[in-house]
Amino acid sequence: MDLANLNAFIAIAETGSFSEAGERLHLTQPAVSKRIAALEQQLQVRLFDRLGREVNLTEAGRALLPRAYRILSVLEDTRRALSNLNGDVSGRLTLATSHHIGLHRLPPLLRAFTRAHPQVTLDIHFLDSEVAYEEILHGRAELAVITLAPETAAPVRAVRVWDDPLDFVAAPEHPLARNVRVSLADVARHPAVFPGGNTFTHHIVQRLFEGEGLAPHIAMSTNYLETIKMMVSIGIAWSVLPRTMLDDQVKPLTLPGIRLSRQLGYILHTERTLSNAARAFMALLDGARETPAL
Repeated sequence: MDLANLNAFIAIAETGSFSEAGERLHLTQPAVSKRIAALEQQLQVRLFDRLGREVNLTEAGRALLPRAYRILSVLEDTRRALSNLNGDVSGRLTLATSHHIGLHRLPPLLRAFTRAHPQVTLDIHFLDSEVAYEEILHGRAELAVITLAPETAAPVRAVRVWDDPLDFVAAPEHPLARNVRVSLADVARHPAVFPGGNTFTHHIVQRLFEGEGLAPHIAMSTNYLETIKMMVSIGIAWSVLPRTMLDDQVKPLTLPGIRLSRQLGYILHTERTLSNAARAFMALLDGARETPAL
């Protein structure tokens, strides 16, 4: 089975488009169509239904997709295992990370890594933590440095590196900021800007309110913490931000008895062989691991 054809099949299945698959693979749309035609001829089944502009997997296509992932994963795993035998730290390291961690936590580690291992080509993908999790699960990245989910199930393993305290914040002139102390019920009465509903951070904050029988007034949402900070700073909403992002643009709110934190760290797929480059980067992350706060 031709691997290029399998890659084209996966790209179309994930994007739902021959043209977008072509952009991902740096191929023309006719070239992508040719690869799928060859794969369908080889397997003697139709893999996609083309209904106008919509492209959907057939039953045969749905059956092939998880097997295609496994085939490519086994071959890539074999390549890494053989490459590791010489002990060199070289080749390509595909690393996924969130925008926040990439900006605020990783730069010194990446600087140290590139200086220690100049033969490694870093392929860094900036993604939402939840998307990065899927990249690891499907073998498209070796490591992901992300906001860790409250629970991680096999075959993915999570390793905590940093605790990331979260603070309720508002603009200095916001009504909530005028009080020395406020309650969660006070906060819930004012509009909020939240991380997107699919994010781990959103779930952490949402559970806090639900535990008190409250519902936050979510007026807006975005996955970019820098955007959230900007909207808070102009006074239109309160939010929850990592303490590392606070400055004089926003004011932390004091809520007695409430402490919020999320865990940042890395995840990997336990059933794949890691390259020497990935192991070297894991060692740097392990060296940066903070002692859990009491």
